Amino acid sequence: MIRSMIAGLLLLIGAGVDSLSAQDWAEKMFEEREHNFGTVARGADTEYRFEITNLYKQTMHITHVRSSCGCTTARIENPTIKTREKGYIVAKLNTRTFTGLHGATLTVSFGAPYTAEVQVRVHGNIRGDVVFAPGAVQFGNVDEGATSDRHVSVDFSGRESWRIVDVTNDNDYFEVELEELNRHTGRVSYNLLVRLKGNVPAGYIKDQLTVVTNDPRAENQRIPLFVEGRVMPEISVMPGKVVLGDVALGALVSHKVVVRGKNPFRITDVRCEDDCFTFDADDAAKTLHLVEIHFCPENTSGPVKVPVQILTDCGNSHGATLVISANVLEPASSSIIRADPMLEVDVQVDETRIADAASK
Repeated sequence: MIRSMIAGLLLLIGAGVDSLSAQDWAEKMFEEREHNFGTVARGADTEYRFEITNLYKQTMHITHVRSSCGCTTARIENPTIKTREKGYIVAKLNTRTFTGLHGATLTVSFGAPYTAEVQVRVHGNIRGDVVFAPGAVQFGNVDEGATSDRHVSVDFSGRESWRIVDVTNDNDYFEVELEELNRHTGRVSYNLLVRLKGNVPAGYIKDQLTVVTNDPRAENQRIPLFVEGRVMPEISVMPGKVVLGDVALGALVSHKVVVRGKNPFRITDVRCEDDCFTFDADDAAKTLHLVEIHFCPENTSGPVKVPVQILTDCGNSHGATLVISANVLEPASSSIIRADPMLEVDVQVDETRIADAASK
């Protein structure tokens, strides 16, 4: 009977703490919880990614996101977030259907093992008189070293004196050419050419240009145009991040990565500053190689994170890099399993109240 009463009181106390702290611990994972899109053109592809970082030792699950307004849609990127990993809530303004000032509240739901709801908010002004087609500069996949051109039409309806006075960007990898096509009866049209230069390093590109107009209202003078694409490297390695997990001192673990090229190539060297790593790779010329990584820590325990450079006969600029991480354990501790607390929240139980309740 006494044990049942104590268990019940503990359950109630724990439930009360969860209800008070649930919102707080979940909100801590968000980098920010509000975004202003500013003034955007009709038809523009306008997205924003709310970043979520799992600060805790348990895996978190984003189960659902809902929007309070049809002007904004939302989706989840990476709904299962392991410790220190990131997920995203992607908010997109519906610029093809809505115009004017709009805002929405997005409610993000977390599921088992720990449930909570967090709200984030977006708002912006969708202009009905300026139209981008297409809504963004989409380069897609571009080979490393190649150039690529994309065209966007900018159409205005309202007054013939309207002009684009500049197109600005802070990225030296883009070139922009602007051509006026038409100016008649209150309608103005431009062709905007955006060129991706050949010196862009391999990787994902997400940036924006700013179309500057002579609108009399300052808040309408600057309109963003988003740019996206991916420069495909001559040589790539998969995965780019290798996590070996817990490794005991003196133990040997191995892992393979795939190194791929567009044309046959040879691997000339694999370099790493940590002597605990060795690598096996053949010297044949082919488009796909398997490189085996061997890790045998000998002296120091603790976290390990090292970059590895794979060199090829394509030249110094055409290689690949990856990052290897591990957690080295002392031999005696490698077999110990510890219970990890879920949150950075201390739950204090009032032992006196429990004892008093049990005595009654």
